[in-house]
Amino acid sequence: MAIPLNSWNLTPKEAVTAQKEWRSLVRIEPLTREVKTIAGADISFSKFSEVIYSGIVVLSLPDLRIVETASVRSTAKFPYVPGLLSFRETPSFMECWEKLKTKPDVLMLDGQGLAHPRRFGIACHIGLILDLPTIGCAKSILVGTHGELDLEAGSRVPLIDKNEVVGVALRTKKKVAPVYISAGHLIDLDSAIDLALSSVTKYRQPEPTRQAHLLVNQLRRDDGGIEGLRD
Repeated sequence: MAIPLNSWNLTPKEAVTAQKEWRSLVRIEPLTREVKTIAGADISFSKFSEVIYSGIVVLSLPDLRIVETASVRSTAKFPYVPGLLSFRETPSFMECWEKLKTKPDVLMLDGQGLAHPRRFGIACHIGLILDLPTIGCAKSILVGTHGELDLEAGSRVPLIDKNEVVGVALRTKKKVAPVYISAGHLIDLDSAIDLALSSVTKYRQPEPTRQAHLLVNQLRRDDGGIEGLRD
């Protein structure tokens, strides 16, 4: 591997090359370990600011009780470039991770896994660095299209990009807009879907990423910022 996984001082062109290289290291495989804890991770920032608010919330399964939280305010070193956001966000996530005493069995990120132009979203990137099963759970599509989705909770249809299934559109609540699930690393799509559905309460977002979203936006408000922008 020519480019180390924790290389942050790259140009956007070098970052694209790195993603193409690292993609071959991603392992998509059924999750065989028992999952007793699942964490959600999220980021809040404005693309016009270098300040990043990062948060991780660890929950127990199956009761979805919050076990531990960690958050940091940091400064981005990489520019805002769609498709390369993991280079901007991952260093802040890693600061959060180092603060956690309870390392989860699975990490769910508010972002993409394989549902990415180069099949290397932030869930793949962080999964490789941590050698941990990771799931991308996004609120919007980065790449791909999908067919009609039934209105019932639990309905899902493949998310397809360039004739390849890169994830699913998953309806977590009846008649509510879907979320977009993709495998990151050390997990397959079916396992990712099962964990997402087992983490849903009364909200559209699975509880791990929902709680992480609440955490980073509270951190941002406490710092005098406003909610929003990277949603």
